[in-house]
Amino acid sequence: MTPTNSRSERCRVCGGDATPFLETEGKLYWRCAVCEATFLDPTHWLPPEEEKQRYSLHENDPKDERYRAFLSRLAAPLLERLPPGLEGLDYGCGPGPALARMLTEAGHIMRVYDPFFFPDQTALERRYDFIVCTETAEHFHHPEQEFKRLDELLRPGGWLGLMTCFQDDDDAFAGWHYRRDETHVVFYREATFRRLTERFSWDCMVPRKDVVLMRKPEGAKEE
Repeated sequence: MTPTNSRSERCRVCGGDATPFLETEGKLYWRCAVCEATFLDPTHWLPPEEEKQRYSLHENDPKDERYRAFLSRLAAPLLERLPPGLEGLDYGCGPGPALARMLTEAGHIMRVYDPFFFPDQTALERRYDFIVCTETAEHFHHPEQEFKRLDELLRPGGWLGLMTCFQDDDDAFAGWHYRRDETHVVFYREATFRRLTERFSWDCMVPRKDVVLMRKPEGAKEE
């Protein structure tokens, strides 16, 4: 059901103006007029302990060849752009940091961070040549702050590789399996990422569906 009221909300991704987009299954979703992100009203977020329990059920075994093939959708185009021996961070790696292992096997030095499973704050006190963030950004409760942090963690010239299902069909949104995952609270379009890259002066490319590569300018100042 499309909401009929004229309430507005600050976009959690870019800070722009958002208005009610859809009410379905008792949940309210907002749509940003600036970056086109869609996000769940915070009143419907899961409590942290239940959220972690859901993540514990994820099957992301680093030895699972099918899962590795899935992660290769991001790893392959990113590795084409990276010389060997760089320092990288798997941000939001979950209980089984398979992508970090794959990138280590490719010759890179990897650290991992996850607020539930690898909450080592020292990983956030360094700067990295690249950061990967797979099937994580849709869980961000405060994406505007998260992307600012990612920018600060990247060295000048560094890459951010991100994978999430792009939301590009409003008619199918209510029945979309990705929306029905109760831990998914924000949904991005390609336009959303292009708006973010304008904000941070990053370069942006979409090498394949649901994958975006963003690069911090070489001449950017380090914080």
